[in-house]
Amino acid sequence: MNELHHETSPYLLQHANNPVHWKAWNTNSLSLAKNENKLIIISIGYSACHWCHVMEHESFEDNDVAAVMNSNFVNIKIDREERPDIDAVYMKAVQIMTGHGGWPMNVVALPDGRPIWGGTYFRKNDWINSLERLNEIYKEQPQTILDYAEKLIDGLQSLSIISKSESESNFDLEVLNTLVSKWQKSFDWDYGGMARAPKFMMPTNYEFLLRYGYQTKNQSIVDFVNLTLTKMAYGGLFDTIDGGFSRYSVDVKWHVPHFEKMLYDNGQLVSIYADAYKLTGNQLYKEVIEKTLKFVEKEWLTKEGSFYSAVDADSLNTENRLEEGAFYVWTKSELQQVLQEDFDLFSIVFNVNEFGFWEHENYVLIQNKSLEEIAKDQNTTLENLEQKKKSWEQLLYIEREKRSKPRLDDKCLTSWNAIMLKGFVDAYKALGHKKYLDIALQNAHFIINTVWSSEGNLQHSYKDGIRGGAEQSVAKATSNGFLEDYAHVIQAFISLYEVTFDEQWLQNSKQLTDYTFDNFYDANQQFFSFTSHQDEALITKHFEVEDNVIPASNSVLADALFKLSIYFNNSYYEKVSQQMVQNIVPTVDYPSAFSNWLTVLLDFSEQNKELAICGNNALEYLYTLNQKYLPNIIIAGSTSISTLPFLENRFSDNGTLFYLCQNKTCQKPTTDIKEISQEIGLE
Repeated sequence: MNELHHETSPYLLQHANNPVHWKAWNTNSLSLAKNENKLIIISIGYSACHWCHVMEHESFEDNDVAAVMNSNFVNIKIDREERPDIDAVYMKAVQIMTGHGGWPMNVVALPDGRPIWGGTYFRKNDWINSLERLNEIYKEQPQTILDYAEKLIDGLQSLSIISKSESESNFDLEVLNTLVSKWQKSFDWDYGGMARAPKFMMPTNYEFLLRYGYQTKNQSIVDFVNLTLTKMAYGGLFDTIDGGFSRYSVDVKWHVPHFEKMLYDNGQLVSIYADAYKLTGNQLYKEVIEKTLKFVEKEWLTKEGSFYSAVDADSLNTENRLEEGAFYVWTKSELQQVLQEDFDLFSIVFNVNEFGFWEHENYVLIQNKSLEEIAKDQNTTLENLEQKKKSWEQLLYIEREKRSKPRLDDKCLTSWNAIMLKGFVDAYKALGHKKYLDIALQNAHFIINTVWSSEGNLQHSYKDGIRGGAEQSVAKATSNGFLEDYAHVIQAFISLYEVTFDEQWLQNSKQLTDYTFDNFYDANQQFFSFTSHQDEALITKHFEVEDNVIPASNSVLADALFKLSIYFNNSYYEKVSQQMVQNIVPTVDYPSAFSNWLTVLLDFSEQNKELAICGNNALEYLYTLNQKYLPNIIIAGSTSISTLPFLENRFSDNGTLFYLCQNKTCQKPTTDIKEISQEIGLE
């Protein structure tokens, strides 16, 4: 065993028996490199990463590779999900050096942590040769490496500097029109998403595009979002048998995924499908929401109310070897045996043909037509086909449960939990299932009681100690919370207020927001740093501003600040949010990487309004309004006298009053919900 057997991360524990003398990232490991003047190998991955497992098997389990690494380097293994701060800094370095990034990520650094070389996946011989050459240069020509490290650090630090906008923006929608027009050239009008492979879902992109299309009455954009969501739901990317989405597809038609399922993807996708369902009433979207949340509850929800992080892409095949997708794929003969006389119709629905074929006689189930179209083509009723589909999925679920399941990553990450919490809230808004709200509240109380300390800070990760019914010792990760934890928890708590009118959720959000100002805000940069001022500094500061598969923590916080500025009549929150948007928008070249910022830009548009509902029946009206797609309406309310600044002096015992406001000016209150519905575009 190496030192990783002391860790709690499932990814680090997977490497605990490697012959490589892995160490965790800590003061002792870094001091050792300095004391022995050895280069550091920083190897970063995550438990559900397929190619991380491949490189481990080919190189890190190999004694020859281990001999080279152990004799010349201090070897540090990092779970990117536990330490996203370290991952982000070294990912920037790899991207500067190679032009691309990904995982596994492998970096060689000086004893002080400054990177000098790096990349992603390496074959065994390439890895050995590179390490031997680097060690040779370091010993014989150290100044060459030191000079390169200095230049690279200068490049990294320059990336952390964001230009400030001195002029005040009027947040004209015209800038959005220009950006979207450019963006449309990359759209795939056959399968949705962007016209390239691999295809990542990027939920934030479609949240923005749906809202933009709705607010600008651009039906073409709305249609594109619906095309994308439909094709994603049809594809092998979505597990139609048991719910949940894999991380991305390797092809353009959302067919063959890398089969890992991640909590953050599924939380965000539930939110966008909930919004799209509210706008369209598409029953496919409802099916996706219900199946996904059933999977999340069954596989990831703990007894304490937290959510696990992921399931692996790999599982044991029939030959007892780890194989990517083994749990999910089917041979034609397996399907024929399970489905019997229904196989022919099943094969039409799910393309057991060339369209649905993957490799090695395996098929990944995929639709390419709606059930309505197929029912018409096959001269049967839609009701009959829907019932058959449910029956087939149940039969295949029972059969699939006999297989060896993918490995579970059972750590609980605060930011990802908050994303999933919001997903449950958004599903409750759209579908009204109280169970979803109950689970969201359970998770929120877990965050408050377990990861929010009495000192005011959040923890980033937590190990609940309960897995498979067996009690284990409870262990918390050592890392303090990052900006992503605060931003997503603040946003999730605001969403709970939006369905309960319980002002404690807003007070919690404000308390955490004020903590981020004290501990993360950089007044010179006018953004929030990713790590707290209390934490040990890395080789360079990191300000997360680009939206990726998860939106940037700064853009999430900017959106939350805008909403909180209204609830609490806090002009400072509004000023900071506005300044952040003003700094970012002029730099946007490719909208996909800044789509959540563009959503915040829509917050500041003239179309945004606020609605206060005050009276004994406020919650009943809220329940109804939440089932409508109203992205440009911020709703507040109370069933009793409120001291919330936005609601002060607005409650009346003599009926429920509606106050519609815009640009800090409110209309005369009314008791007529029809009048309000017309004003906000519902009638």
